[in-house]
Amino acid sequence: MIRKLRRKFILINLTLVSLVLVVVFAILVASNARRLSDQSTAVMNMALEWRDGEAPPRFVFDFPQPEQPEDDTPRQHRQSFPMVPVFVITLNDGEITSINDGGRVDVSEEAAEQAVEAALDAGTESGVLRSLGLRFQTASDADGALRIAFADRSWETQSLTSLILTCLLVWALALLGFFFISLFLSSLALRPAERAWQQQRQFVADASHELKTPLTVILANSGILLAHRVELGQQAKWVEYIQEEAGQMKGLVEDLLFLAKSDASRCSATPSPVPISDIVTSCLLPFESVAFEAEVTLDSHITPGLFITGDEGQLRRLVMILLDNAVKYAGSGGSVSLSLTNQPERLRLSVHNTGAPIPPEHLPHLFERFFRADASRDRAQGGYGLGLAIAKSITELHRGRISVSSTAQEGTTFTVLLPSK
Repeated sequence: MIRKLRRKFILINLTLVSLVLVVVFAILVASNARRLSDQSTAVMNMALEWRDGEAPPRFVFDFPQPEQPEDDTPRQHRQSFPMVPVFVITLNDGEITSINDGGRVDVSEEAAEQAVEAALDAGTESGVLRSLGLRFQTASDADGALRIAFADRSWETQSLTSLILTCLLVWALALLGFFFISLFLSSLALRPAERAWQQQRQFVADASHELKTPLTVILANSGILLAHRVELGQQAKWVEYIQEEAGQMKGLVEDLLFLAKSDASRCSATPSPVPISDIVTSCLLPFESVAFEAEVTLDSHITPGLFITGDEGQLRRLVMILLDNAVKYAGSGGSVSLSLTNQPERLRLSVHNTGAPIPPEHLPHLFERFFRADASRDRAQGGYGLGLAIAKSITELHRGRISVSSTAQEGTTFTVLLPSK
C-alpha cells in the first residue's frame, strides 16, 4: 500500500510539473513564432520600398559589446548579420518585369513564376505559402505596377525547431530533477503513514498468532466433549455450535496470519517443481459433491503433464479459493467450468461461473481485504472477504497476475496467469 501511495505521489507531482512546463513552453514558442512572423512582415514591408536595381538596406541584429580598454583600438558597437532572405517581384499586366533579390537570394525565373502564381491564387494581400516555404506581401507602386515581396520561412522554422528542442531538453531535465525531489519528499510525507501501516500489520500478525492457540484448545476440548455425546444428551448441540464457530474463527485467524506474513515478506513460495495439472485435478474432486448439492454443473478442461515452479500448498489453496467462490455464486442450475492451458512461457488458469454478474463498480475492489459486494450474502455463507485477497497474494508470490471479468451475458471469470519457468 505504501508503495502505491508513493507511486501516486510521484506521478501526481510529475504530472503537475509537466503540465506547467508544457503551458510555459507553449506560450514561449507561440510568442517567438509571433515575433518571427512580425519580423518577416516588417522586412517585407521595407523590401517593397526598394527600387528596381537598387541594393537593399542591410538588416541587422544589434549585440552590445563589452567595454574595451582606453587605447587606440577601435570599439565595435554592433555586429551585423543577414536577418531574413527576401526578394521582390514586380508585375505589369500580369507579367514579371523585374526580380530584385538584393544580391543575397538566388531566385530562378521558374521559381519566381511559381511563387507569383501561388500568391495571386491566395487572393489576399499577405499570407503564407506553406508548400513553397515562403511568406508574401503585396503592394502597388506609384506607376500602378504590382509588387510582391517574398520572405523565406526556413529561418523561422530553424529558429522554432531549435527553441522546441531546447524546451524538450529542459523539460526532460526538469522532470528528472523533480522525480528525485518527489522521491525524497514522498519518503518524508509518507513516513507517518508507513509507520502506522507497519504497526497495524504487526498488530494483526501478533493478534492472529495469539488467538490461534486458545482457538486450538477450544476446538480440542469441544471435540473431546462431542466424543462422549451420549453423556451430554441434549446439551451436545451447544458444544457443536461452539466447535463450528471456533472453527470459523480459526480459519479467519489463519487467513489473517497468512496475509500478515505475506505483507512482511515472510511467506515466500518454496521454489520446487510442482505438477500443477495433478493439483488442479485433485482440487476438483472435493467440489463434485458440493456442486451436486448446490445443483451446479461442474466442468473442466485440464491439459495434462503441466509443471510449474512454486509452492504446492499455496497453489492448491489458490485453486480451492477460486473453485469455492465460483460454486458459491453460480446459483442453482448454474454451471462452473475450470480450464488449465499452456501458453507461451506461462500457464493460464481460468474459473468461470454463470451466476449473477458482479457490478462494474465493484470489480476494482474484489481483491481488497474484507471487501464484499453483498455483505449479508457473504457472511451467511461464512465469508469474510479475505479469500480473493489471499488468492491475489499467492499469485503475486509466484510472479503471476490475477484478473476478473463479469458480464450479464457471459458470467464471471477469474483468470490467473503464472510463469511456466
